[in-house]
Amino acid sequence: MACRISELVLDCAAPERLAAFWSEVLGYVELGREDDGSIEIGPPGAGFGGPQPTLVLSPSTDARAGKLPLHIDVNATDRDQDAELERLLALGATPADVGQTGAESWHVLTDPEGNEFCLLRARIQPA
Repeated sequence: MACRISELVLDCAAPERLAAFWSEVLGYVELGREDDGSIEIGPPGAGFGGPQPTLVLSPSTDARAGKLPLHIDVNATDRDQDAELERLLALGATPADVGQTGAESWHVLTDPEGNEFCLLRARIQPA
């Protein structure tokens, strides 16, 4: 038996704001809240334990130092990469320079708290 990723936890200063951002980016809905202020979002109708991992936005006041050891990659499901880039920027994503050459097939962006994520080129089927 193998394990699979069930949830990703992202420490953040403003869980409400990031839950709203990532819900719009991924088409997720709020699944629950914990007493510590954490908000879990995930695919509608599936929730925790479904085929896609959920995302937990966990409140933290610890300042981030340097690059995160983990980042999220996303792919468009219903539009091309350029159209999805426009949508993500309108939601509040910001282009990030991490030393790209300009020849990459992906875009490096940050969410409203500066967490890096990449928009990949390939369009994939929705789950």
